[in-house]
Amino acid sequence: MEKGKVIDSKDFSKALPGKNSVDKAEAAKQIPVNSAGTAASDDSVGIVVPHDYEFAHPPGEMVLESGRKLGPVNIRYETYGELNREKTNAVLILHALSGDAHAAGFHSQDDKSPGWWDAMIGPGKAFDTSRYFVICSNVIGGCQGSTGPASINPASGKPYGLLFPVVTVYDMVRAQYELVANHLKLPSLHAVAGGSMGGMQALAWSVQYPDYVRSALILASTARITAQGIAFDAVGRNAIISDPRWKNGNYYDGEIPARGLSVARMVGHITYLSDLSMGMKFGRKLQTRQKYGYDFTDEFEVESYLQHQGDKFVERFDANSYLYITKAMDYFDLGEKYGSLPQAFGIAKAKYLVVSFSSDWLYPPYQSKEMVFAMMKSGRDVSYIEINAPYGHDSFLLETVRQKKIIESFLESIDV
Repeated sequence: MEKGKVIDSKDFSKALPGKNSVDKAEAAKQIPVNSAGTAASDDSVGIVVPHDYEFAHPPGEMVLESGRKLGPVNIRYETYGELNREKTNAVLILHALSGDAHAAGFHSQDDKSPGWWDAMIGPGKAFDTSRYFVICSNVIGGCQGSTGPASINPASGKPYGLLFPVVTVYDMVRAQYELVANHLKLPSLHAVAGGSMGGMQALAWSVQYPDYVRSALILASTARITAQGIAFDAVGRNAIISDPRWKNGNYYDGEIPARGLSVARMVGHITYLSDLSMGMKFGRKLQTRQKYGYDFTDEFEVESYLQHQGDKFVERFDANSYLYITKAMDYFDLGEKYGSLPQAFGIAKAKYLVVSFSSDWLYPPYQSKEMVFAMMKSGRDVSYIEINAPYGHDSFLLETVRQKKIIESFLESIDV
């Protein structure tokens, strides 16, 4: 791809098929059948085993951007594919707010669902594990194995709760660097890639460690959250804090603030969709009634859908982690930290691919273009595409076929 070339979806019209649905991942190829009894898929990474890496033991705690110290720190991570002899084919996948280290494959034969980006990671997929060694880790502050507010505070023997220090996107990236550079002993990363908050991490990686990162893929993301984005995060946090069971973050020995977290998820989930996609999926259809009930139960299909999303989220996510991660996103402002966006990208050396989606109103295309123009002004090698898709912010998770063509081409342009 040409240096500094800004492109849109029309330039890819011949290479890209039409809109796609989410790919259906089947069982791991290491096992004969999956839990549904269907044949194993040749493009699955198969059964994967999570790993843990602990560092920053006292007195060598990790000093956070706030000045506070944290240690020891555990990082939960998974890997897919094989590292080449030169250790030059590593790709770090960075997850969004509600994601985790389990990006692809299955943890067991009985798993009902694969990793959150399974459609993009595996043999022959966008992040081709027959070519690349792919890594994904859970961010610090999270609740899926990495150290966060639900972890045990060594000073008290109890969960940290709000005694856990506030972390930033830059802190998350520093912890990831400890994993890939000091634990996995990788001399560099072929690419860092992520959507939404994962894109923020990829941006931070490219500037914090310019000699370590050869390319960065920024999908449906932004260099800073707008006032509207901060406002939605604030509503979610207030929903959690207002739940009587939150107890100032000290709920781990009793009932969790399920209602508050569910409402926070419902609010957040709305921002991931679009008016068009919600209209196509739900319209004004009623869930179980033929006529209005003239009461305050959930009547519309979209109400039941949001309640379902909230209930599912409560089963797997910690309310305090939601507070910490959304705060980290609110604090992220690459231009402010380095003086301006052109100054920030002037530090970087990576080649960039920036992808936006036409119906994304959480991080709309103009925010991606702002990054691209700053990259070009700084002399960076950048390619940009805006994909016309109806799915809103979630398009980076759903538009897998069209992204595959783009990402394959970009990664192949980087010397391994």
